Amino acid sequence: MKTSVLVIGLGRFGSAAARELMALGHEVLAVDTSEAVVNEIAPDVTHAVQLDAADEGALKAIGAAEFEHAIVAISSRVEASVFAVMALKRLGVGNVVAKAGSALHGSILERVGADRVVFAEREMGQRTAHAFAVSDVVDYLDVAPRFGIVKVRVPERLVGRPIQELAGKLTVVALRRGEAVTVNPARDEATRAGDEVILIGRDDLLEALGQ
Repeated sequence: MKTSVLVIGLGRFGSAAARELMALGHEVLAVDTSEAVVNEIAPDVTHAVQLDAADEGALKAIGAAEFEHAIVAISSRVEASVFAVMALKRLGVGNVVAKAGSALHGSILERVGADRVVFAEREMGQRTAHAFAVSDVVDYLDVAPRFGIVKVRVPERLVGRPIQELAGKLTVVALRRGEAVTVNPARDEATRAGDEVILIGRDDLLEALGQ
């Protein structure tokens, strides 16, 4: 379902989110205090505006109350991000996702009404650590403590062998072969060079893939 999203804070995280939302077909209003940053992203989004998002009156003036979704991507200035979340919730924005720079920052954002708090740096650090643990890991997603989802390239030694020899005790979620994706593939499906398999399970079992 296509929708309109307000993105506040156009650093690396906010800019990437705004551009990806546009690529997915959503309407995006991008906001930042820097005129240079706003001018840079303007050609890539629906609208771009320079203003202080901690100012509830300024947000109201640009029609923030009409948005059902907002992303507050200000993590370096805690006070500004907290005030922006508070203002958006007071204006009636239903879903506010906020980026936090620390656990304390995240706790404050939750207390003032953020519907979801993301820790982008921490999540990227986890993904990088898991990529070191298993040489063929493409990506990792934390699901719960010591439990995750991993996308792994089929190693050369297992090409032509059944997926079950790669998966072991892990659950096979999907198989990507070129542009085609097969959900819940048969475990006796023979792998091919270039295949990527998505698996879910305990981290210790995921890490055992590299052994």
